[in-house]
Amino acid sequence: MADSKKGFRLERDTLGEMLVPAKALYGIQTLRASENFRISGIRPKGIFIKTTAMVKKAAAIANTALGLLDKRRGDAIIKAAEEVIEGRHDHEFLVDVYQAGAGTSHNMNANEVIANRAIELMRGNRGDYSIIHPNDHVNMGQSTNDTMPTALRLALILTSADLLTALARLRKALTSKSKEFSRVLKSGRTHLQDAVPMTLGAEFGSYASSISAAMDAFAPPLSRLKALGLGGTATGTGINSHHLFRVRAISALREISGISGLKKAANPYSAINSMADFTSYSGALRETACELIRISNDLRLLGSGPRTGLAEIRFPAIQPGSSIMPGKVNPVMAEMLAMVCFQVIGNDTATALAVQAGQLELNVMLPVINYNTLHSTEILKSAIDAFASRFISGIKADSARCAEYLEGSVGLATILNPAIGYEAAASTAKEALATGKSIKAVALGKGLISEKAWGILVRKAADLKTGE
Repeated sequence: MADSKKGFRLERDTLGEMLVPAKALYGIQTLRASENFRISGIRPKGIFIKTTAMVKKAAAIANTALGLLDKRRGDAIIKAAEEVIEGRHDHEFLVDVYQAGAGTSHNMNANEVIANRAIELMRGNRGDYSIIHPNDHVNMGQSTNDTMPTALRLALILTSADLLTALARLRKALTSKSKEFSRVLKSGRTHLQDAVPMTLGAEFGSYASSISAAMDAFAPPLSRLKALGLGGTATGTGINSHHLFRVRAISALREISGISGLKKAANPYSAINSMADFTSYSGALRETACELIRISNDLRLLGSGPRTGLAEIRFPAIQPGSSIMPGKVNPVMAEMLAMVCFQVIGNDTATALAVQAGQLELNVMLPVINYNTLHSTEILKSAIDAFASRFISGIKADSARCAEYLEGSVGLATILNPAIGYEAAASTAKEALATGKSIKAVALGKGLISEKAWGILVRKAADLKTGE
């Protein structure tokens, strides 16, 4: 109802009255929450607003088909939800990501926005909930406890597609470098000490393989996320929900979201009180982050220098590396990626703590699970894209430097074992270390092997065809 104070309307809830900005689509419960939770200034992710509206649209479709909502109201709610799905009202979602347990405040934010927009579509005034009520009509047959986990499941499935696409691009870039460097011989290193010969291409190929394995790790959790507890309402009993609501709403969600395979959770009680599926998904993020940290650290080592480090690869110069040292080029994209991955691992820890913090029939910590899993997916995707396009694609091999290290590597003694035996090879290595000569020079000087045979052994050890 309108108030004497210009620009505001008076709304009531079970706690009393408040003035709400007249132009706002949100209502009194959203306003209360926005004042209660002035914590981080971070609002919900756009994808979560979108999938919440998908759930509301599916619920309205189901309730209208079941005759629980009259068609006029149902159509208005569906239309309003579609506008939210399109992102037209994201600015109306005010509640901080650190909010009331289970996500009640976000759920009511969505209910109020959709209700007020639907009221307008029915030519009513915002705040006139006698036309369409946020709880009675938009939230019909639902509870925060089943809608919010459902919306998060949809959001993660949708955003993970972009992350997996980014990982595929990174794998392709690494595979391309593996082929480009396939003939570049170098010394391997174990324990950060000289080891047997290999190729730079094999090194990059191993990174590509690790990315493939990380991508595969997402398949099981993504499958688990497709089991929805929608229709279980507050605890899993389905109270205040039509017995056919679950089937109708989930069927509508498949069409609305474009996600195939959405289904009823086998146990609606578990779908509400257990957040283990989100731990599984977050674990795949953590595994990916750990692999990316390792790869980024390797590349920083391989490109260290250029005069006092390994310098086996050269980084693309995408920005000046120092405010004081002219001409310095730093591996900034590898550094950025590692920092993002540290954050992902931290988010996974927070998620794990939140998942184990549920009690009895509900885990109220869903909001922090929501933010951390979505945030990790988003920043990891962006970081990987930048890393692949602005770093990996521009890496060059320093073949001469690789050859120089290989020539002087004590690890080359190992390749002599099949030709001259372990004892003679060990003696050769000992002499090389004592004299400062290369393994090759000592072996040739003693007449233990010929130049041609040496070349064949090196290439064979590096898994290259010898041409013989």
